[in-house]
Amino acid sequence: MDPVRAAFAAHWPEAELVNLLDDSLSADRAREPELTGKMIDRFVSFGRYGAGLGADGILVTCSAFGPAIAQLAESVSIPVLKPNEAMFRAALDRSKRIAMLATFAPAVPTMEAEFADFVRESGGEATLDTTVVDGAMAALQAEDAEGHHARVATAAASLGAYDVIMLAQFSMAQAAERVRKVTDTPVLTAPDAAVRRMKTLVLGEV
Repeated sequence: MDPVRAAFAAHWPEAELVNLLDDSLSADRAREPELTGKMIDRFVSFGRYGAGLGADGILVTCSAFGPAIAQLAESVSIPVLKPNEAMFRAALDRSKRIAMLATFAPAVPTMEAEFADFVRESGGEATLDTTVVDGAMAALQAEDAEGHHARVATAAASLGAYDVIMLAQFSMAQAAERVRKVTDTPVLTAPDAAVRRMKTLVLGEV
């Protein structure tokens, strides 16, 4: 929760946040090779509960549920934002050769498919190369933030020439400053881009 709270504090401090967490969904997704219909139903029900609380928008922070997020968006009348949608748009606005670092491997296929969709919609020719940072998520789950940040920074330092580096998971935003110290390539984080986008969708302003 900390990365998204920090992003709201920086870009939209007036927003009233209600944090809903079902950590069993991520755990179940990690065990399954594909997103199942049962998980989609659970996710949509969870999101509809959030909408029923009177929310003006829903920002999903786990990137492994793309099809479920799309189904949720069709079932409610408020903006529903995928975790990386805004970051993808920002990357495509400024670059053609894009690197993405990820720490949660099950999310990668969905994210790459979403990125390809955005490229087609934009009519551009951007390419995406994804690297899964081994051990980083395990370190974070073991409350070893330093180990997580170090692994992400090391992976960034080993990348070739790219126009921009995207940090895929919201939790990776905590490592952004470490990454910026080891590369001159611009670094985008999902929470910052997402909060700016949600503010625009809800209020019609930046």
